[in-house]
Amino acid sequence: MGSYQSKLPADVSAHEKAVIDRLRALQLENGQGTDEEYIKVDGDQTNEKTRDLAQSRQPEAVSVSVITKWQDTLLSDPKNRLALSALSAVNPRDILTSRATKIREPQVFNVKIPFEGGPITNQRNSGRCWIFASLNTFRVALAQKYNLDEFELSQAYPFFWDKLEKSNWFLEQIISTADQDVDSRLVQTMLHEPLSDGGQWDMIYNLVSKYGLVPQALYPDSFNASYSSIINSILFTKLREDALTLRKLLRNPSTTAEILSGAKARMMKEVHTILTLTLGPPPSADEEFEWSFTDKTGKARTVRATPKSFANDIYSSSFRITSAAIANMVSLVNDPRHEPLTLMTVDRLGNIVGGRPITYINVDMATLKAASVSMLKAGLPVFFGSDVGKFSNSTSGIMDLELIDYELGFNVSLLGMDKASRLVTGESQMTHAMVLTAVHINETSGKTIRWRVQNSWGKDVGTDGWFVMSDAWMDQFVYQAVIDPKFLSKDVRDVLDSKAVVLPLWDPMGSLA
Repeated sequence: MGSYQSKLPADVSAHEKAVIDRLRALQLENGQGTDEEYIKVDGDQTNEKTRDLAQSRQPEAVSVSVITKWQDTLLSDPKNRLALSALSAVNPRDILTSRATKIREPQVFNVKIPFEGGPITNQRNSGRCWIFASLNTFRVALAQKYNLDEFELSQAYPFFWDKLEKSNWFLEQIISTADQDVDSRLVQTMLHEPLSDGGQWDMIYNLVSKYGLVPQALYPDSFNASYSSIINSILFTKLREDALTLRKLLRNPSTTAEILSGAKARMMKEVHTILTLTLGPPPSADEEFEWSFTDKTGKARTVRATPKSFANDIYSSSFRITSAAIANMVSLVNDPRHEPLTLMTVDRLGNIVGGRPITYINVDMATLKAASVSMLKAGLPVFFGSDVGKFSNSTSGIMDLELIDYELGFNVSLLGMDKASRLVTGESQMTHAMVLTAVHINETSGKTIRWRVQNSWGKDVGTDGWFVMSDAWMDQFVYQAVIDPKFLSKDVRDVLDSKAVVLPLWDPMGSLA
């Protein structure tokens, strides 16, 4: 995305300037840039002096003689020679993982929801974490309702419909941007990734509202659901070809609305054919299915319902969640580039035409964490989005800022940026969705210490599939939590009635977990 050069519209340029100004203010408030080893700078503002300096200096090549001195100095230290032997032979993160940190983060929590649900799910080689995380929150009530110790909803079912709907969404966006040059940043952003496996909470709401849910036994994963790169490659090629065809049609003076609709309908039929033959034909949203199972008492039972009626009836008397509560849940995000209590949305991000748009309420981390604790104390799991790859280890299932000691190995810290700076530079964004089921709280101070995380990478990672997240890691790399509004203050709820800040499609908050 960063390689595409184009002139930005005035409103986008203004948006980016506002973000930079906000970031500069935050840096000044936090006292950053005071380290004597570094030159103090006044934010990221471009001025005449900056341009003169950048244009007048000569580019400097890397000096071979200087490199030789660097190497001689580096390897004169026995510690670095030992580091060379260790870090060049295996994964550096494994070598630099702190044993003390692993011991410090046990799976011990004093606030835990009464029924976490099982089994641990496995998305395998697909980017469906948002579907798995969402369904892992829904299934808790359904398992209680049908008296099951373990239960899975079909993750492949919404995945099929999401691929179909995102294809339609993409083609509609291509049509509506036909007046823009194909090399404009917006069109190039769409063409770069016509659709993805990823998604957001509002997208799962759209899918469940339109198509419902089914038990996994009725529509299990195919190979291509578990290993989605092949069908993604096929669909990317198909949709890019279709995009050029639609743009060509729109530039033809003889093209009518009927001709355009007919062409798009044929394209969608071809997409449907690809999906049906690779994922299998899914149950129809309005046709009744029959699901037979044995509950935990050994009793054989049968449920008859349509996918839509099944999704609308997930209430359990022993578990306080309903389909209406799920529909009302809102996404809190922590994006320090913007003021707290700001409503945000992302331009042209969605999956179902006419569906609910992607919306976030920006809050500080204290608000996000307090709301998450309230949900857990009420016995409710919490869907959340984070940048899971940073300072984490999938083998141990630990996410902690002190887990990997890069400074020990390389004499370099990788925690020099704050959260806002990581977003601005593309260093971090939401990459993975999981579920919170417990938290450990200091009984004296009331401060949260660590969080229990249900992942969707199978039982062979973490502690039988469970991860533990330090509170400090949450501050830096958790961006979103989906919360029932009843656990939010009136000030936060009222943000939903305000005018949303519209972020461009390429904004980090447009990333799909």
